[in-house]
Amino acid sequence: MNLFRQNCCLVFGLCLGILLAGSVRAELAVLQFSSAQTETAKEILEKLSQHHYRKLALDDQSSAEIFDNFIDTLDPLKSYYLQSDIDEFARYRDRLDDALLNEDLEPGFALYNRFRKRMHDRLTDNISLLESDHQFNFELEESLVVDKDARTWAKNTQEANDYWRKRVKDALLRLVLSGKEIEASRELLVKRYRTQLKQLSQQDNHDVFELFISALTELYDPHTSYLSPRTLENFNIAMSLSLEGIGAVLQNEYELTNIVRIVAGGPADRETDLRPGDKIIGVAQGENGEMVDIIGWRIDDVVQLIRGKKDTVVRLEIQPATDENSDNSRIVTIVRDKVKLEEQAAKSEIIELPVNDRQSKIGVITIPAFYMDFDAYRNRDPDFKSTTRDVQKLLDQLEEENVDGIVLDLRNNGGGSLIEATALTDLFIDPGPVVQIRHANERISRNQRSRRTPYYQGPLVVLINRLSASASEIFAGAIQDYGRGLVFGSTSFGKGTVQVMAPLKEGQLKFTESKFYRVSGDSTQHRGVIPDIEFPSYYSYDDIGESSQEHALPWDSIHSVRHSVYQIPNTLLSQLRTRHAQRVALDPDWNYMLDEINILETQRDTTEISLNKAKREALRKSREAQLLEIENKRRTALKLEPYKTYEEFKESRDVEKKEREADGETNEPDPLLREASQLLVDYIDLYSNAANAPRIVQKNAAGEYF
Repeated sequence: MNLFRQNCCLVFGLCLGILLAGSVRAELAVLQFSSAQTETAKEILEKLSQHHYRKLALDDQSSAEIFDNFIDTLDPLKSYYLQSDIDEFARYRDRLDDALLNEDLEPGFALYNRFRKRMHDRLTDNISLLESDHQFNFELEESLVVDKDARTWAKNTQEANDYWRKRVKDALLRLVLSGKEIEASRELLVKRYRTQLKQLSQQDNHDVFELFISALTELYDPHTSYLSPRTLENFNIAMSLSLEGIGAVLQNEYELTNIVRIVAGGPADRETDLRPGDKIIGVAQGENGEMVDIIGWRIDDVVQLIRGKKDTVVRLEIQPATDENSDNSRIVTIVRDKVKLEEQAAKSEIIELPVNDRQSKIGVITIPAFYMDFDAYRNRDPDFKSTTRDVQKLLDQLEEENVDGIVLDLRNNGGGSLIEATALTDLFIDPGPVVQIRHANERISRNQRSRRTPYYQGPLVVLINRLSASASEIFAGAIQDYGRGLVFGSTSFGKGTVQVMAPLKEGQLKFTESKFYRVSGDSTQHRGVIPDIEFPSYYSYDDIGESSQEHALPWDSIHSVRHSVYQIPNTLLSQLRTRHAQRVALDPDWNYMLDEINILETQRDTTEISLNKAKREALRKSREAQLLEIENKRRTALKLEPYKTYEEFKESRDVEKKEREADGETNEPDPLLREASQLLVDYIDLYSNAANAPRIVQKNAAGEYF
């Protein structure tokens, strides 16, 4: 996935879109760079060379990478440029470094102006095709390549025309299969392409400069980017309005609006089952407003359409991440609201599980983010909210309930305050360092420390997944390094870097200034935190996580620092893994999850799709049959009556969801959380055997036990 698209999104979706648009077949004005932009480019190069964590030489090799990045950002699906364009501009491949050093932006603007012309002409041709009397034959045996890695640039206009005929046909077929009439579908596509043309005509040199410079900055790492004055203004608006809307982080991806993250406590989190990777393809206002097709829209225009006054309704047409190459979509209704701090707060529940001849009570504390009300703290409010203070109160409540152990659920926790990550760790470990920070000048800071005796000393498990990042990884890594508890789940995101903002003549530069290291000396960067027992994941490691980024900073290590360790015997872990494997092999919900993940992975491997209507309908029915089969397999194992049809299954699932919401429950049954809790029960059971009990040892600076 292109790094600019994945990492230049701003809070709650205010990032620059790639595919912008214009209006008629007339020649577009050629966009030119300004003297202020050449000065800004010079500033950016100086700041990156002096202050970025990665020391990168700007040479012919990096020039080639900038060239490839820029082309891939503009035309990721190889849809607009011709092979002749790529050949013509190949002369710039090893010259972009010299051009940038000489404050010459002409190569970048030349590449962009050609792309803009190709896109303008293509959109115009698509409209002409749809408005002509051409009849698309949905009985014809032909297919469309959907895997960008399997595509090559069109050798000539004729080949490009054939490819785009298939793309238009596929778009039309999707609309028809979703229930729209053929003529209405043609009109909708014409409207879509006209919108893109209008947006194309509204571009200016700031759009070009931002994209071109971002092709440079992403060479340093995925979290380094340039914010143009307009993007910076949108960012500031987002920061002031970020707590009002639906509570989702959005970005453009291949003409679609992709949900990157669901904000904990926001309306989308409370009211829907949306998940990262879902695509928004339509937006409607109110309960009965017309659904507006937003495919190909700029992301800031999409955000303006979704954002609205508190307590108003917005409806989204969603293409699920679990079925992205199918023709299915669904409508979700959300009441706009503010993301209240108290709704992002940590919360607790108790899970009761049988053990021997009694019921074991496990306390679960879910931590959506590492938050702190800094304004209240600065105003010396004694009741200011923070993650650590809230968790401490929940620990008191759970101990009053005589729980046997605690599960800290950090799944989907994208991080937050480093201070809070340190303070939370302080509740569970002996005094000592929590994280090491190495800066661009190679100075290492170890000021983030635990300074008190543990507030809670009972059995502890930390649950993470691929979306657990940054501060979550610092906490989970410290608990693991101290041996204070066990970490279960899937390998975390792997974001172990810190970014700062620097003002420029025009806009601002966000760049990586330092890197996190665990007390063991291992970086959290790239590799993430590896659980003691791995759980399955719905998220593809190839698509999500730092390791999926081409230019991510690498994993490395520095010296460990002395810290106490509860050394957990390998025999105990081995016994836990054995119990885990035996139990989940017979768990209907666990096996349903595995079956669902297997279906999802098969769909991800799709490289081309049929343009034959009968085959597409058969594919949809086949997928529905697969889902019905795995659900009935689960129900049979639970001794429940199987569903007769997919429609019955879907209707029943919707009814169950409404019943849960009526009872105040927002989440579906969670086999991962239940198994983490069961493993904690096993741990307590095995821990009661003195031979298995963890023992406190010390690690010196070399990482040796003594």
